[in-house]
Amino acid sequence: MAGMGPAPKPASTRARRNKTATRATLKADASIIAPELPDNDWHPMVLEWWRDLWASPMAPEYDDADRHGLFELAMLRDDFWKAATLYDRKIAATEIRLQDQRFGLSPIDRRRLQWEIERTDEAQDKGARRRTTAATRNQAQGKPAGDPRETLRVV
Repeated sequence: MAGMGPAPKPASTRARRNKTATRATLKADASIIAPELPDNDWHPMVLEWWRDLWASPMAPEYDDADRHGLFELAMLRDDFWKAATLYDRKIAATEIRLQDQRFGLSPIDRRRLQWEIERTDEAQDKGARRRTTAATRNQAQGKPAGDPRETLRVV
């Protein structure tokens, strides 16, 4: 029969496999102890960031080799907060943004690494309360609730 090509491949060989080796569901681990920062007169915001970092769900993913890069990132953040000029702060911010990617420190970086943060019932309830509060606030301000497209009409 003319026009018939080869038989289709089996589905198992046809399917795309865009899986990443770093795919993980992250869960905070209270047993992780933050390594001590090297001696320095650290800006208070850096100390707060360091505590938050090691209490975050990403902390279990870091191994001893990552500590050195995280120390460097802490130094960059310290430079950012102590910068004398706006130009110096912009330079530090640019490098911080690039280095943050290595450690999955922003939502987009975690998506790229295919890291998901485990959602607990408490987190889901907090999100529902936040959405309810926003809807109540919008109603109090006279803003329409729900889908804004519902107010559109064909003329």
